[in-house]
Amino acid sequence: MPRVNTLLSEYSEIVLGRQGIPIRDHGINIISLVIEGNTDQINALTGRIGKLEGVEVRSILTKYREQ
Repeated sequence: MPRVNTLLSEYSEIVLGRQGIPIRDHGINIISLVIEGNTDQINALTGRIGKLEGVEVRSILTKYREQ
Protein backbone atom coordinates (compact mmCIF):
# COMPACT_ATOMS: atom_id res chain seq x y z
CA MET A 1 0.00 0.00 0.00
CA PRO A 2 2.77 2.54 0.69
CA ARG A 3 4.09 2.10 -2.87
CA VAL A 4 0.64 2.83 -4.32
CA ASN A 5 0.29 5.90 -2.09
CA THR A 6 3.70 7.15 -3.21
CA LEU A 7 2.70 6.90 -6.88
CA LEU A 8 -0.63 8.59 -6.24
CA SER A 9 1.22 11.43 -4.54
CA GLU A 10 3.49 11.78 -7.59
CA TYR A 11 0.41 12.13 -9.81
CA SER A 12 -1.68 14.16 -7.37
CA GLU A 13 -2.18 16.94 -9.93
CA ILE A 14 -4.49 14.68 -11.98
CA VAL A 15 -6.25 12.90 -9.08
CA LEU A 16 -9.67 14.45 -8.47
CA GLY A 17 -11.00 11.89 -6.00
CA ARG A 18 -10.08 8.66 -4.27
CA GLN A 19 -12.07 6.07 -2.33
CA GLY A 20 -10.64 3.06 -0.54
CA ILE A 21 -12.72 -0.04 0.16
CA PRO A 22 -11.19 -2.82 2.29
CA ILE A 23 -12.74 -6.26 1.87
CA ARG A 24 -11.24 -7.76 4.99
CA ASP A 25 -12.79 -11.24 4.70
CA HIS A 26 -10.84 -11.81 1.47
CA GLY A 27 -7.74 -9.70 2.19
CA ILE A 28 -8.50 -7.38 -0.72
CA ASN A 29 -8.22 -3.60 -0.80
CA ILE A 30 -9.84 -1.67 -3.63
CA ILE A 31 -8.96 1.91 -4.49
CA SER A 32 -11.29 3.75 -6.83
CA LEU A 33 -9.84 6.85 -8.46
CA VAL A 34 -11.30 9.65 -10.51
CA ILE A 35 -8.56 11.32 -12.49
CA GLU A 36 -8.48 14.00 -15.15
CA GLY A 37 -5.55 14.12 -17.51
CA ASN A 38 -4.40 13.39 -21.00
CA THR A 39 -3.91 9.81 -22.16
CA ASP A 40 -0.14 9.97 -21.64
CA GLN A 41 -0.57 10.96 -17.99
CA ILE A 42 -3.27 8.36 -17.36
CA ASN A 43 -1.29 5.59 -19.08
CA ALA A 44 1.85 6.52 -17.15
CA LEU A 45 0.05 6.30 -13.81
CA THR A 46 -1.85 3.08 -14.53
CA GLY A 47 1.25 1.51 -16.05
CA ARG A 48 3.41 2.24 -13.03
CA ILE A 49 0.75 1.05 -10.59
CA GLY A 50 0.16 -2.09 -12.65
CA LYS A 51 3.85 -3.02 -12.40
CA LEU A 52 3.65 -3.26 -8.61
CA GLU A 53 3.63 -6.79 -7.25
CA GLY A 54 0.21 -7.93 -6.06
CA VAL A 55 -1.62 -5.03 -7.71
CA GLU A 56 -4.12 -5.16 -10.58
CA VAL A 57 -5.29 -2.12 -12.50
CA ARG A 58 -8.53 -1.68 -14.39
CA SER A 59 -9.32 1.61 -16.07
CA ILE A 60 -12.24 3.15 -17.86
CA LEU A 61 -11.76 6.22 -20.01
CA THR A 62 -14.48 8.59 -21.07
CA LYS A 63 -14.45 11.27 -23.69
CA TYR A 64 -14.92 14.76 -22.37
CA ARG A 65 -15.61 17.67 -24.60
CA GLU A 66 -15.83 21.24 -23.33
CA GLN A 67 -18.76 23.15 -24.71
